[in-house]
Amino acid sequence: MSEENPVTAEKPDSPVHMSGTDHVTIWGSNEADTVAFYRDLLGMPLVLRQPNLDDPSQTHLFFDTGDGRIITFFVSDDRPSNRGPQRGGVGAVHHLAFSFPPEEFENVMAALDADGRSYNVFDRGIFQSLYTHDNNGLVIELATDKFAIPDDRRGEVLAKTQEIREAAGAQFAEEEHMAQALEELGLPAEPTDLPDAATGTGVD
Repeated sequence: MSEENPVTAEKPDSPVHMSGTDHVTIWGSNEADTVAFYRDLLGMPLVLRQPNLDDPSQTHLFFDTGDGRIITFFVSDDRPSNRGPQRGGVGAVHHLAFSFPPEEFENVMAALDADGRSYNVFDRGIFQSLYTHDNNGLVIELATDKFAIPDDRRGEVLAKTQEIREAAGAQFAEEEHMAQALEELGLPAEPTDLPDAATGTGVD
């Protein structure tokens, strides 16, 4: 299947092409707990509140994730939060990932500690992440890049990293693969200073 689906940053020969992610919408619990996590802990401004246009008995909350991309929640005050694990399976959401600057790594951990939230820190090869849960048990990944990558070239950098990883016969993309990709693409390849951590993948 991988040979039939090559990894490339080139636009596919498809009838249409999207310009980006507009928003993702989640079934939420209540407004107070949702705002407490996404606005008051993660720092996402609440930019719009209105009725769910398909079901006005619910409220539709819009949060700016930091770059103008939006995450929204359908909430209702009669729904309590539930930190229990989410159900998996085809069509389910495994996790949501949000980015933050690498120099904020210690501050993010301190904020999670102060909020009484457990978390794990993993080195994912080309980026580093903290994993926690929101008020409804949804896995939340807070990720920071090991290298400064221009947003408009992220896909190109990842595709080149994949090419180098495959040529090296590595199991997953590692820091040196991305550094080489950046150099080959004429971009700075100075890694950020982040704490050591296991990959969490079982292939350390």
